[in-house]
Amino acid sequence: MNHPDPAQEPHPVEEPPRDGTEAPTGGPAPAPEPGLSPLRHTRELLDMIKFEHTVFALPFAFLGALGAAQGIPPLRTILWILAAMVGARTAAMTFNRLVDVDVDAENPRTASRALPAGRVSRAGAMLLMGAGIVLFGLAAGALGPLTWALSPLALVIILGYSLCKRFTSWAHVVLGLSLSGAPLGAWIAVSGRIEAPALWLSGGVLAWTAGFDILYSLQDQGYDRDKGLHSMPVRLGTGGALALSRAFHLLALAAWAMFNVHMGSHLIAWAGWATVAVMLAKEQWLVRGGDLSRIDQAFFTLNSLVGLVFFLAHALEWWLSRSLLAPV
Repeated sequence: MNHPDPAQEPHPVEEPPRDGTEAPTGGPAPAPEPGLSPLRHTRELLDMIKFEHTVFALPFAFLGALGAAQGIPPLRTILWILAAMVGARTAAMTFNRLVDVDVDAENPRTASRALPAGRVSRAGAMLLMGAGIVLFGLAAGALGPLTWALSPLALVIILGYSLCKRFTSWAHVVLGLSLSGAPLGAWIAVSGRIEAPALWLSGGVLAWTAGFDILYSLQDQGYDRDKGLHSMPVRLGTGGALALSRAFHLLALAAWAMFNVHMGSHLIAWAGWATVAVMLAKEQWLVRGGDLSRIDQAFFTLNSLVGLVFFLAHALEWWLSRSLLAPV
């Protein structure tokens, strides 16, 4: 099943098995390779969940913390936010790989993933998922009573996403809801409450994620239809899915514009917003007409920069305003 990143982030087209054997084409996942060293097993586990793709949502979490604090939060808070992000995404991605192992084994695009190809064990994956849940729970508790109270709901959402494609075409929105918890949770961790700017920022992340996940799921449109799985490309066709993706990205830009308004943003933050708008327009242009030949550029290169650009623009504006107001 298609699963970008969350708390769950996206994954690229899978590479062939590293031992040179052909990937399985169906049936249960094979046993892990005999003699697999603990170090290699750990490396395969981290590669399985595309650990490095935490970058998709992390800048929005830091932006939520920056906005709530109107500056740099305490280092302790920043570190616990980072721990919560890593824990949540690790748990969610590992759960996705576990529940989808049989489906992934039958899909030529995903059959070479570590779990269906037998490069990691189910036990190792379950241990990694448990560690992610524990880390997320510890971080949520350390960040405050409201984050702790909301953590079970957050876990239900980020883990539940992996099951959605079996019964609803709106799984893309559930993934967006999963990632939108990053800035909202960080805002709550700093301020102790839910406020309007946090909702606009999080709403933008929800719409942005749903939009790019629809594009990514175009790769599996035929397979999903044959297997009775649900997605917007299956439900609406390529043209309809592209139109809906564009609508979601327009909604994301509108929500982030409202965030800027609520934050009283000036030139640099708005320049960041405009840059993000250009990036999303280019992303849509690259896949126009359903052309997936440049999906990696549209999906990974551009999307990995969206949150970073928006965060850096706000951080730079805050730093400059603080410097200009500082006594000489």
